[in-house]
Amino acid sequence: MTTATTQVFRLPDLGEGLTEAELVQWLVNVGDEVRVDQAIAEVETAKSVVELPSPFAGTVVALHGEPGTALSVGEPVLEVAAGAPRPEGDSEPREATPQDVEIEAHRAEERAGSGNVLIGYGTTEHRATSRRRRPRRESSPAPRPRPAEGAPTTKQAVRSPLVRRLARDLGIDLSSIVPTGADGAVTRADVLRAANAVEPSVTALPAQGAPAQGAPAQGAPAEAPPVPGLQIASRERMSMLRRTASAAFSRSRSEIPEATVWVDVDATELWNLRPAMAAPGERPPSFTALLARFVLLALQDHPLLAGRLDGDDILTFDGVNLGVATDTPRGLMVPVLPHADRKPVAELDTALRATAEEARAGKLPPERLTGSTFTLNNYGAFGVDGSAAIINHPEVAILGVGRVIEKPWVVDGVMQPRRIAQLSLVFDHRVCDGGYAARFLRQVVDAIESPLSLYGPL
Repeated sequence: MTTATTQVFRLPDLGEGLTEAELVQWLVNVGDEVRVDQAIAEVETAKSVVELPSPFAGTVVALHGEPGTALSVGEPVLEVAAGAPRPEGDSEPREATPQDVEIEAHRAEERAGSGNVLIGYGTTEHRATSRRRRPRRESSPAPRPRPAEGAPTTKQAVRSPLVRRLARDLGIDLSSIVPTGADGAVTRADVLRAANAVEPSVTALPAQGAPAQGAPAQGAPAEAPPVPGLQIASRERMSMLRRTASAAFSRSRSEIPEATVWVDVDATELWNLRPAMAAPGERPPSFTALLARFVLLALQDHPLLAGRLDGDDILTFDGVNLGVATDTPRGLMVPVLPHADRKPVAELDTALRATAEEARAGKLPPERLTGSTFTLNNYGAFGVDGSAAIINHPEVAILGVGRVIEKPWVVDGVMQPRRIAQLSLVFDHRVCDGGYAARFLRQVVDAIESPLSLYGPL
């Protein structure tokens, strides 16, 4: 009887310091035939939704996890049998051989080095067209045995924090691994090889109708509601993006002694001038693009606000990577325009529109969501005037703008209807004082109120 070799595909290095992902949906089912590099699942990282490609060809024999399950780098994703189908009744999968694991790790490392670890970015059309696949069975590895306390250990060279994290998550003692790195360091392939040397146990899904793990047994008293008199209508786990954002917000609030300055600005002249900035038949630049240009010009004279704090050192840079707060179906994201200070208004406008569309479609790669040095937040698009913004850590400032609306305004002693908006600058008081921040904000205001006289060509 022909046998098949079962190969275990583990979650590869996601790059950009990401160490886990949440399973969104399966794109294959147990029993399906898959080819090398075929997308087998969609996973959500802290920065985007991506497709996982299979490094193996063959028949899918096991899927690990259901939608919503969090997977760490190195954990099994699915198992593929290369060869004849498994005989009936033989439901126990065989672990991949060390040679198979080495091939798998080598393929993952090649993709990580080339930047093509995963296929594409963002949700593709098959979110809307493909049916959600559900696994017929699920197997999960038991915890790896750890070395006994007091056992002698040998310190091994580990260059990558991701390799150290992978070993910790898999319960592998680094001192027990024979390194194969060119410089004598332990590689990811070494850790995965050691992990596959330990036979995992198989845990079956609970029988249909059985209570889920952690659920109260039948007849047990129900948990008291957290709010007396009100029953819980729903319980939804925060998405990975939301959990990551929550951690960043908490860190910003706990670490940064922030201060805020704000001012109302008369944008009437800019509002009236904007339609004339476009050639006949073309679209004029957005108010956000014009504001971004004024901000970038003012940052040339106030570089501390586009810097970072590194311990007791204040870093400034030779340009500005502009972050633009963007509302998307997945939540708030801050895509980045690299070297935005080099772009005139027309280029800024094009880049802002394209970036916002990509962010909302979930198609931005992770590298486009990191590295900003100053953030602009146009919450006026939501019809509000002001906001107590949170600094996008590790930046030191964020500028928000409210809606531009007609208000009664005194001009040369005469009450007139004018287009007014409120600007709010939140800054890290460790980096600069209020006077520095106020002068920056005043320079932006002057540019908005007199766009031609202050800077000339935009």
